[in-house]
Amino acid sequence: MSTPFTSANPSSAAVPPGALIKDSSDQAFKADVIDASLEQPVLVDFWAPWCGPCRALTPALEKVVNEKAGAMRLIKINIDENPQIAGQLGIQSIPAVFAFAGGRPVDGFMGAMPEGEVRRFAEKVIAGAPAPQAAEGSLEAQITAALAAADEALGGGDLGRAAQIYGMVVQHQPDHAQALVGLAKVYLAAGEVEQAKATLDMVPEAERKGESYNSTAQSIRLLTEAADLSETASLQAAVDADPDNHQARYDLALALNAEGKRVEAAECLVAIFKRDRTWNEDGARKKLLEFFDAWGPKDPATNKGRRMLSAALFS
Repeated sequence: MSTPFTSANPSSAAVPPGALIKDSSDQAFKADVIDASLEQPVLVDFWAPWCGPCRALTPALEKVVNEKAGAMRLIKINIDENPQIAGQLGIQSIPAVFAFAGGRPVDGFMGAMPEGEVRRFAEKVIAGAPAPQAAEGSLEAQITAALAAADEALGGGDLGRAAQIYGMVVQHQPDHAQALVGLAKVYLAAGEVEQAKATLDMVPEAERKGESYNSTAQSIRLLTEAADLSETASLQAAVDADPDNHQARYDLALALNAEGKRVEAAECLVAIFKRDRTWNEDGARKKLLEFFDAWGPKDPATNKGRRMLSAALFS
């Protein structure tokens, strides 16, 4: 059973054990976490009943929060029952702990942590939290501060923290261009090019401008191009190492055709035909004819390919 918050204060004479700990939900997240963190820091523990490390971490979190006697609160969210916020934050492994202060995420960690480390983490969050009266700024000011923290984390190589903060901004404003670009940069740094592209595609058309967006878009294009080149390069290397590796040459022809390198693709298939006309039941010649049909009779590559094939047939 969840326990309601009390109006505890660090200077209170006595704080009942467990009074600062509460089970919450996706629907109550704003009130229990965002709004509550304007008064004092809030730790959010994303967990699930089947998670062994969660069962090890949660008691340490509860103990440390109760020790702090009102200096911070703990919110526990079962992701099996409340998957929305966890999904928006991109949480892929648990336990995951987020620290909020002044209405925004300020720190976090993933995985189990010894009690002493949990205590040091909590003390760091408390020490860095703004005074309650200083946390009354506008949402825009809070987002600006959050993005600055995320940019700093990204620049320092802390991809997990950067992703958490950018994700929280996107959760508040799904079309926030700067946060989406930042999140795309995190995915790029993690080597997840497709996810980076999907995230950058969420930036509104009118906001697709500026150095940060353009550089990120160009990085995605270059990495995508490099991935294609590395595939053809590896196939070419296989052919160079063994000219009778007809399957590698056949696959190379398909890859070259996908890149628009039609003449080179035709050359590969003709080379197979010259070496072994019966390979794969005349597969090289049949595939070349498919290419001709796809390219059309007027394409220069079709004309050149037909000449090469004719020469091979009657040589």
